[in-house]
Amino acid sequence: MSSQPLPDSSSKKALGGIASTGLHVDTINKLTKRGMPYAPFVTNVDDFVGGQEAGVEGVMKKFEEMTAKYRYMEVNLQQKRKGLEVKIPDISKTLDVVRFLEARRCKRLGTKPTAVPKQQKTEDDSESEAEDDDVTSQTSEDSEDLMDEVDELDADDDDESESKPKGGKPLKTLYELNDTLFAEAEVDEDGNVGLWLGANTMLLYPLAEAVILLSEKLSVAKRSLRHTKEDLEFLREQITVMEVNFARVHNWDVKRRRGGK
Repeated sequence: MSSQPLPDSSSKKALGGIASTGLHVDTINKLTKRGMPYAPFVTNVDDFVGGQEAGVEGVMKKFEEMTAKYRYMEVNLQQKRKGLEVKIPDISKTLDVVRFLEARRCKRLGTKPTAVPKQQKTEDDSESEAEDDDVTSQTSEDSEDLMDEVDELDADDDDESESKPKGGKPLKTLYELNDTLFAEAEVDEDGNVGLWLGANTMLLYPLAEAVILLSEKLSVAKRSLRHTKEDLEFLREQITVMEVNFARVHNWDVKRRRGGK
């Protein structure tokens, strides 16, 4: 949904033909970093509506239309936030599994787990540097924890896999056949993993590439959720501003009518 920015006060026109005088200058023709328009704040109702003899019906209608647009954007962002809040845990769990598989393979080959490259930050993400740094600093700790888990798992399986060559033990896991039905299986690892990409599509990735792909997707999803929450807070503020504008113009009109009697 697109919203037309308000012209400056020199044009004497705003809000679909209503005079722009009487508006706070900081709310005229101003957009957020993601292109969302600020709600105009009426500082002088008399100047804004055009004097004591002017009608307010057009102004009130325009306020209602703008408030409805903000509420429409709010509903869309709320749906987006819910989707991201479901998506992020799924990506995180998948990433944990892939990292475990990679750690197990790295132990067998004597290599180190994949180091996820740090994404280049944009100006819009400057406020989230501390959060991203915390996530990056936890990667090495998570890798150590995964290696410990691999050691414990291998120790438990030693007695059952003496006939297998060293480091070649299959991964024992449970497959979900139904909501309450699981089957035990052994998976021979070949360094690849299949990832569902949506639309009934699965692609086979090397473990290292899968770790990088999922890490990037998780980072993008978290950033999108953070931006969505910021935009929702902004929209709530703009809706409040429009409600205040509506109340001020309405009260001004009531006072004017009473004074004219």
